[in-house]
Amino acid sequence: MEQVRGSGTGRIPRRIPLWYTDTVATEQIAVRLPEKLLSELDALVASGVYESRAAAVRAGVEAITALEHHRQIDRAIVAGYQRTPPTAADQDAALVSLRDAIAEEPW
Repeated sequence: MEQVRGSGTGRIPRRIPLWYTDTVATEQIAVRLPEKLLSELDALVASGVYESRAAAVRAGVEAITALEHHRQIDRAIVAGYQRTPPTAADQDAALVSLRDAIAEEPW
């Protein structure tokens, strides 16, 4: 499947595979967009980045839901550290590990 690089969220498909529309239940929705945003959407379709308006909107919704999923994980991690803060030994070990990882990089 052709893919385009997302903004920090991984890979976003350029088009939806044919098997997807045959096997995944979908529901049609109506969306109102300002003219400027619609023009940008149409430009993405015209330039071949997405196969259709629907494919572009679908990719956007998938990117937003993935981003929110990552935010939920981030909040859970922060809450965990707030409940049980790292000890001085934990912080020292993290710094040693970080320095080792940086030293191993083939800069």
